[in-house]
Amino acid sequence: MNRRRGSVVRLTVGSLLLAACASSIELGDPLDGLSGAERDRFDAGRSVFARGFTPETGLGPLFNGGSCAGCHSEEAPGGASAVTVVHATALLDNGFCDPLAERGGPVYQLNVTPALRAALNITREPIPPEATDSARRTTPDLFGFGLLDAVPDQTLLALADPDDTDGDGISGRVNRFFDGRIGRFGRKALVPSLAEFNEGAFQVEQGVTVPNIPDEGTVAGQPMPQGVDPLPEPELDGPNVALADAFVQFLAPPTPRDLNRRARDGLSVFLEVGCADCHVPSLRTGNHPVEALSNKLVQAYTDLLLHDMGPELADICLGLVAGKSEFRTEPLMGLRFGRRFLHDGRARTIEEAIGFHGGEAAASRAEFQSLSDDRRRALLEFLNSLED
Repeated sequence: MNRRRGSVVRLTVGSLLLAACASSIELGDPLDGLSGAERDRFDAGRSVFARGFTPETGLGPLFNGGSCAGCHSEEAPGGASAVTVVHATALLDNGFCDPLAERGGPVYQLNVTPALRAALNITREPIPPEATDSARRTTPDLFGFGLLDAVPDQTLLALADPDDTDGDGISGRVNRFFDGRIGRFGRKALVPSLAEFNEGAFQVEQGVTVPNIPDEGTVAGQPMPQGVDPLPEPELDGPNVALADAFVQFLAPPTPRDLNRRARDGLSVFLEVGCADCHVPSLRTGNHPVEALSNKLVQAYTDLLLHDMGPELADICLGLVAGKSEFRTEPLMGLRFGRRFLHDGRARTIEEAIGFHGGEAAASRAEFQSLSDDRRRALLEFLNSLED
């Protein structure tokens, strides 16, 4: 048993089994322990999250969806959806990953307003020829993201083993944003904080500018034509952005299901075959001004680190660290209600998703494939029991 796997077994099995005794929380509910004022902000933020924008109220000219809830909607506001978006970057000869920010990247929107369509005769933002690689991304659920935001950077650095110094074949790395800060949000762990993740989504996914991102950007590097954007910037003011952020920040991760005997056996298999080496069952938040987020155990099943998943899943580089085949360990909080799996939704079942795991996960995949039918069914039952 390697060092990381051993610490996971010692520190988390008891808490995982005891968690089934917690009070039930429905999908879309706020965290337990919020103050009255925080609950009010959560409720007000839900309205901003659900607000549908039009070209007259700020939508576009480039956009993927017309509201936050339009893309995060399955099961409850804040959930996943079938919506996929397009990213593209350029890996230069010197190894630098160019996000193509001056050419409209790294997100290339799939929709345009009627005004932009009339001005440029396009139906989506084109990927510029400078891009060396492109990728599809599914819309993730957001449940429990406020807790992930509150996990200290030091925790991620302590889990990281970029040079595989312990020789276990697992070499998780932190990604870093363009200014050097540690990232954790997004499929390549690019964005350092939840607030930045949310603000960026308004501008990038909806074309709704906010005080910290007051620029509509370009159309694949070309300036926006005159007259296609009728509102002054920013199109959503700071207080409303803060309310939307509060809604996402205070979304609770739903209560884990009770584990029946077979699922408990599956938990043991999960640990035994090495899944927990990357899908670390629990992380603890640090001190936080919001009591409901402070020093809490979150059963996220992730280390929020980058891992090499092999060439079959490779698509784009991103940030200062993430190579084409490196992806952040996906939190498994959303697994039970998942309808599509992996970063681009190519897998339709959990078992199929495991089959795509290569690179650092190849050994665990091989162990999974060598399991007896009974032990394999137990593991899948455990995975299907996970909260959310």
